[in-house]
Amino acid sequence: MAVFEQTRTIPFGAIAVFKAVSFLDGLVTAVRTKLAAERTHAELSRLSSAQLRDIGLGDHDLSSFCRDLSRRGY
Repeated sequence: MAVFEQTRTIPFGAIAVFKAVSFLDGLVTAVRTKLAAERTHAELSRLSSAQLRDIGLGDHDLSSFCRDLSRRGY
């Protein structure tokens, strides 16, 4: 009984296409999280100081909260 090694080669250009799609996916994700952080900042900046304190944020915490939120990718 003969044993044959069966290997499949990757189609030409498949790795380049995969890297391009991965890059574009990362770019879209980054833009979406940046827009979400900006929207969150805009909505939270409309609240009064008392309302911000009720949810556990201060005026000085607003920018850092939105920046951290965008870094986490939410």
